[in-house]
Amino acid sequence: MKEFFKRIHTDNFRWYDFSLISLVLAYFFLEIGNIFGGILMILIEGAAEQLVPTISLQDPFVYMLIIYLAPTGVWILTLVFMGIFKPDRPIFDKIGTKEPSNNIKMLLVGLVIGFVMNMSCAVAAMINKDIAIYFNAIYPIKDIVLFIAVFVQSSAEELVCRGFLYNRLRRGYRHPAVAIIGNSVLFGLIHIFNPGVTMLAIISIILVGIFCSLIVYYYNSLWCVMMFHAAWNYTQNVLLGLPNSGLVFDFSIFKLDAASARDSFVYSVDFGVEATGFCIIVELIAIAVVWYLGYNKKKRSLELS
Repeated sequence: MKEFFKRIHTDNFRWYDFSLISLVLAYFFLEIGNIFGGILMILIEGAAEQLVPTISLQDPFVYMLIIYLAPTGVWILTLVFMGIFKPDRPIFDKIGTKEPSNNIKMLLVGLVIGFVMNMSCAVAAMINKDIAIYFNAIYPIKDIVLFIAVFVQSSAEELVCRGFLYNRLRRGYRHPAVAIIGNSVLFGLIHIFNPGVTMLAIISIILVGIFCSLIVYYYNSLWCVMMFHAAWNYTQNVLLGLPNSGLVFDFSIFKLDAASARDSFVYSVDFGVEATGFCIIVELIAIAVVWYLGYNKKKRSLELS
C-alpha cells in the first residue's frame, strides 16, 4: 500500500494535500463565500438605498448586479485562507503577474474564445429555430458595470477551481489528470442545484472545466480562463438574455422570446445552450484543439531544452 501511494503522490505530498480535503475546502470557499458575499452586497445595497432612494432590489439591473457581485465573498475567503495557510501561499504567484502568461494578450484570447464558443451555440439554436431573440436596450455604463460584475463571479469560480484546487492537486499528485479531472468534477457539481439542471448540463459544465484546466496546464494562464468564463457568461446572459446555467434575469441587451423557445439537440428551455448535445460537441472540439496545440507546444519546449 505504501508503494502504491508513493507512485501516485509527489515527494511534496502532505496529509492536507489529500484530494478529499482539498475538494471539501474548495466547496466550502465557494458556498460559504457566496453566502458571505451575498449578505455583504445586500448590506451595501441597503446603505446605498438610504443615500439614493432610486436604488432598489426591485430594479432588474441592481438585482442582477448584486447576484453577480456576491462571489466577492469567495475571493475574500479564498485569499485570506491562502494568506494564513503557508503551504498555499505559492498559489498567489499563479494568480498575479509573477506568472508571465497572466497578461493582457491572454485576457484577450480568453475574451475571444468565450464569446465565439458561446455565440456559436446560441447562433446554432437560432438557425435551428429553437429560440428567437429581439433587441431590448443598450445602457453603456450599466452594461460595462455588469461585465465587471460578471468577471467577479466567473473569476471567483476559476480562482477556487483552477487556482486553489488545481494547484493543490498538482502539488500532491504525480499525474496531472488528477488535478485536471478533480477540479472539473467539483466545478460541475457546484451547479447541481441550479434551476433546470440535467445530467447533460453537469457533463457539459465538467467538460468546460477540463477545457479551462488544459489551458492552465499547457499555458499557465489563470487570467485567460477567468476572462473566458466571464465572456461566456456575459454573452449568453447579459448580451443575449439567455439562461446562464439555468439562471435568468430581466436585464439584458437582447431578450429571449420565451414563447419561441423549445427543447432540442441545440437548446434547453430550462437551462439554456449549455445543457445540449451540440454544446458538448463544441466543448469536445475545443478540448481537442487545446490538447493538440498544448501537447505540441510542450513537445517543442522539451526538444529545445
